[in-house]
Amino acid sequence: METKSEEEGTARDEAETLKKELAEVKGQNEELLTRLKYLQADFENFRKRVDKELNEAGEAQVRGLLSRLLVVQDELDLAGRHSKDEEHGGDTLNEGIAMVRRNFRTALEAVGLERIESVGKPFDPALHEAVEKVQGKTRKQDTVIEEIRPGFTFRGTLLRPSMVKVELAAKAAKEEKEVE
Repeated sequence: METKSEEEGTARDEAETLKKELAEVKGQNEELLTRLKYLQADFENFRKRVDKELNEAGEAQVRGLLSRLLVVQDELDLAGRHSKDEEHGGDTLNEGIAMVRRNFRTALEAVGLERIESVGKPFDPALHEAVEKVQGKTRKQDTVIEEIRPGFTFRGTLLRPSMVKVELAAKAAKEEKEVE
């Protein structure tokens, strides 16, 4: 038989062992909880990234469609300009084409397409593609004087730059002498 002091010693040893096991389990629980929190954060970031990528993919498809439809818009505009030259039925044909163009433009604008206003605005290489340049005498900056083909943005992103004719800024007398 164990004596009272041996029983107390054994009870203390068991209590110490249980305390150590409890501390280990607490440590494991804290580690698992920390890992769970990281996994939750990773999953939330993954979900946000996938949502963003899906949204971008959808917008890329719409941009592709809009690019193809802009060619149709250009052809309608061209047909409208040429129909004015017809001797017979030009007015009726022109009215029909104008109506289709208006409806088509309204449909494109409804999905986020915006025409870039160019004429009279400063030349911006990010929005305009200069196809012709003429030297100006009075302006202080390069300015768009004619739009050859309209440009468009889709929800704030450039879809197609405007093809424009640009009047270059007037050169200062000093600059002109340096060029000559």
